[in-house]
Amino acid sequence: MIGVWRIGKRFSFDASHRLSGLPEGHKCGRLHGYTYTVEVVLEGDSLAGPGFVTDFGDLAPFSHYLRDHLDHRHLNDVLVDVEPTSERLACHLAQWFKEHLAESLGGRLAVVRVSETPSSWAEYVLDLT
Repeated sequence: MIGVWRIGKRFSFDASHRLSGLPEGHKCGRLHGYTYTVEVVLEGDSLAGPGFVTDFGDLAPFSHYLRDHLDHRHLNDVLVDVEPTSERLACHLAQWFKEHLAESLGGRLAVVRVSETPSSWAEYVLDLT
């Protein structure tokens, strides 16, 4: 049987944003905020150590990035080149993860999912080919 193992870890932070270019009166055009939930999914073809794709503890730098750079911030000030939608935030976080953390992990990042509410989410799926 050929397959991969997948693991996921959830993080959260609070932040505000405002989206421009929306129709007059659209609620997302006004300043508002969320308790964002971010989920990262890593996968591996094999297991390391005692049987890990990646040790969850090795994801601490990602948690620190969220805390230090996004938590209780205005996302328009953080993502200055793009509108801070959940879709673009997921892409931004995937890029940060790949640039700062991916090389040190056994597993490879497959998906970053960002939820603004319990019933809505956006995800960025990495091309693993």
